[in-house]
Amino acid sequence: MAATAQNYYELYRRSSVGAALTDTLDDLITEHRIDPQLAMKILANFDRAITEVLQQKVKARLTFKGSLDTYRFCDEVWTFQLKNVTFKMENGGQVVSADRVKIVSCTAKPNGPNGTAA
Repeated sequence: MAATAQNYYELYRRSSVGAALTDTLDDLITEHRIDPQLAMKILANFDRAITEVLQQKVKARLTFKGSLDTYRFCDEVWTFQLKNVTFKMENGGQVVSADRVKIVSCTAKPNGPNGTAA
């Protein structure tokens, strides 16, 4: 049985790593060093790889407190905007504060033949 292609969210393209990759790919396309189709395949691979690595390798936990400014739910995506947020690492170590934080949470997409979520 052939494996079906799974689509991944493009959320991490707006991260600093994703933006650097996108800028580099744009430069390579402009210089006619790669085709736009190849750039799209690279971005799709990036979406898959970063999602899998974050899911499998990152084990750190933290708690945070702040004031909820706005929230919305649209197309299975929650967006929360918080003010005056304090993050605390699980082991009681480092504390980080931020004036504003945006959290985007997406529904897990089915990845298995039986429709189990990631």
